Amino acid sequence: MKLIIYLFALTMLYYVEVNAQNNNSFAVQTKIENGIIEGNYDTKSGIQTYFGVPFAKPPVGTLRWKAPQPLTNWTGVKETKKFGPRPMQTVVFGDMNSRSNGVSEDCLYLNVWTPAKRNTKDLPVLVYFYGGGNVAGDASEPRYDGESMAKKGIVTITCNYRLNVFGNFAHPELSAEAQYKASGNYGLLDQVAVLKWVQKNIAAFGGDPKKVTIAGESAGSISVSYQMASPLAKGLIAGAIGESGAGITPTMAPVTLAEAEKQGADFAKNAGVPTLKQLRALSTREVYEIYNESKRFGFPVVLDNYFLPKTLPQIFASREQAQVPLLLGWNSAEIPGQAFMFGQPYKEENYLARVKKEYPNDFEEVLKLYPHSSEKEIELSATALAADRFISYSTWKWFDLHLKNSSQPVYRYLYSKLRPALIDNSLASGLAGGTVKKEGNTQKATEAVGAPHACEIEYCMGNLHLIKEYAWTADDFRVSETMLSYFANFIKTGNPNGDKLPEWTVAKASESNPSVMIIDTKSRTEKAMNDARYLFLDKAYGNK
Repeated sequence: MKLIIYLFALTMLYYVEVNAQNNNSFAVQTKIENGIIEGNYDTKSGIQTYFGVPFAKPPVGTLRWKAPQPLTNWTGVKETKKFGPRPMQTVVFGDMNSRSNGVSEDCLYLNVWTPAKRNTKDLPVLVYFYGGGNVAGDASEPRYDGESMAKKGIVTITCNYRLNVFGNFAHPELSAEAQYKASGNYGLLDQVAVLKWVQKNIAAFGGDPKKVTIAGESAGSISVSYQMASPLAKGLIAGAIGESGAGITPTMAPVTLAEAEKQGADFAKNAGVPTLKQLRALSTREVYEIYNESKRFGFPVVLDNYFLPKTLPQIFASREQAQVPLLLGWNSAEIPGQAFMFGQPYKEENYLARVKKEYPNDFEEVLKLYPHSSEKEIELSATALAADRFISYSTWKWFDLHLKNSSQPVYRYLYSKLRPALIDNSLASGLAGGTVKKEGNTQKATEAVGAPHACEIEYCMGNLHLIKEYAWTADDFRVSETMLSYFANFIKTGNPNGDKLPEWTVAKASESNPSVMIIDTKSRTEKAMNDARYLFLDKAYGNK
């Protein structure tokens, strides 16, 4: 009963907030390349919003599994006051929240928040890509809301991009029909289409097309790393922000076109629809159910010689990436240590067995880097190993590649703020940054050893007030304002410093331990202490 009352209260609070905003708004119209759109001007916040703005033709029918196609112009006024549908996806991460209008293949919509007055021009721009493992995600999620960033003087955009089988499926027949003779990467191509849309239209919202920073978390961060590397995005971005993730490790690196086509052909054959004609004739429901029944976790990014001609280490080592300022980092406990321990207790014999199994030839070096003098230290080391193998190392490698192969400034952070307690004891923190219902009344929350994956999103975007499940404290709001200000300064100038913030020292390739900003209740710059771990993994993975 308590849970029902709590959920009802959250629903009513959201209803009141939305309607209060509507009661403070009047309609505004803006002319963009394809026609006139109508959004809302909030007289309380001073922010204008345009939600559900199309940026490409709906990728349905014969356009399923094709690169995004240019919009057809419309007549009259297109109302853009509600979030469009989110991309096709099942509930992969139960802790994701959405404000979108359902789920659909017709999902290529973006959202704009702008502080511009009628004569404002040349404002900096942020384009934010959501996370979700390229199998889930939604540009309408409250944690990505752009109002707080817009209040900092930045035109802010969130955008949908295709996911899972709808966004990354490759097949020999798809490659044959494409002008560029490849397939897959449709979600990444959707992002390129957004960046091109921004170049053509952002001035209508007071933005400067020459001041566009892209940012994202997890799969969104991986997307940023790929967009920096892609020749298709050259000249479309002026800066980049990555939060936990890059397309580099064996589990996240792209596969060859031949391998991607084989995976796609095998998938289609096993589903009993081996030809492209049969695949495109399937209904949305049929594709959705066939994909879910396959138990696949998405499809890989493809070395298609179009969007992505080479791997990220190869592109960066050749200095062919976008030569722009980069701000990136990861969280202090990205994933629980049990992901490395496979559910075993943090006992020395268990830990030693796992390390020797994973690193039979280098276990002594690993044990020096990830020590084991006590059960608590084993928990910390197992957490560090799990996190490094999951996503921290790949983000460090991206940092290292750009630092050594660009003259542009690079800033690194380690997000370390522990989240406060949940308001409702029947809930638990989820894997994607939100909350889920506890599986049993006896489930006891373990004491956090660091900041988990995705927890920083609502802090850096200034959206703690939209996330109702946690008992936020004054410290949380202070950390949020600090991180939001760092990001806003970087988007404006390519340098996060200013506003009487703690000095964030730029990293230097000449230093053996480049500096890192520890973002916490008391944020400060320190010399990196754990880079030896990443150098070891770099050697182990062979990412030269």
